[in-house]
Amino acid sequence: MLKRLILVAGSCSSSDDPSVRQTPLLSPSDKAELSREFPGVEIDAPAPPRGEPRAVIDARAWRASGLDLWALDTHLHALDARGHFDLWIGGLERDGAAWTAYEVLTRCQRFIRRRNLASASAVFARLLGRHRELYDLDRPLVRADYDHAVDVWQWMLRLDPRASVAAQAAALFHDVERLVSEANVRIEHRAADYQAFKDEHARRGAALTRSALADLGLAPEVLERVGALVASHERPGDDAELALLNDADALSFFSLNSGGFLDYYGPEHTRAKVAYTLRRLRPEARARLPRIRCRPEVEAMILDEPRRTSAPAPAETQA
Repeated sequence: MLKRLILVAGSCSSSDDPSVRQTPLLSPSDKAELSREFPGVEIDAPAPPRGEPRAVIDARAWRASGLDLWALDTHLHALDARGHFDLWIGGLERDGAAWTAYEVLTRCQRFIRRRNLASASAVFARLLGRHRELYDLDRPLVRADYDHAVDVWQWMLRLDPRASVAAQAAALFHDVERLVSEANVRIEHRAADYQAFKDEHARRGAALTRSALADLGLAPEVLERVGALVASHERPGDDAELALLNDADALSFFSLNSGGFLDYYGPEHTRAKVAYTLRRLRPEARARLPRIRCRPEVEAMILDEPRRTSAPAPAETQA
């Protein structure tokens, strides 16, 4: 679990002694904002003794389009499996330090695993355990789905710190159907009707969710609500919790999955996915996109989508 964020103006390689170069890089207001967004992490912490488990990110490499996020995730998974670890960001300048810290912590927020009062219960602990049991993390696509589920949960708590048990459970289980249909290979790009494919994915996921949670001690009305949210999560609606789930799911696609999605599916299907996902975002959630690190190709698709959807249709060719 992510414990501390250490910000360093110079290099923080393992061969250096970073404590002698650590200088304050955040204003009090920047530090307060990061603490609100990422509770449980000690922000801009003093450098701990050498030997503490840590992941190191160079700020200049973070901005580079060729950053190997897969390698970073693999290292973070290994650290998380061992217990608490620190996150170091080196090569920072005061201008831009808060922005970079925000982007990196957003990418790493699934290792914080915050809870609120509604999820700080024995029942929810059992729910988390059941969720984890379903995923064979040695399978790459299953690992990606697990990471996404936890990330959606964390986005939900950022967007609404008072999110209900039902909403949080739906965030964790909303894509559980992929364990049946897409654990080894993705097939969504082959669907003749993409929305119909997604609707069926949601419907089947709701049944699997109800079955997985049936014996955990959730109140019947909560279990029914979780199933209803999962069943509807691929279509925006007026329901406030459904809209919250859609916002969290969409933001997680951009912040965690969009780069890998582009590599797996290519630009054509990614462009369609970006358009589909943007339509699910409410304006206040969409306003967070500029502070999310996406690959330049995905950023271009996000910026281009309003122009494409507002452009007039081409005139029909006259015979």
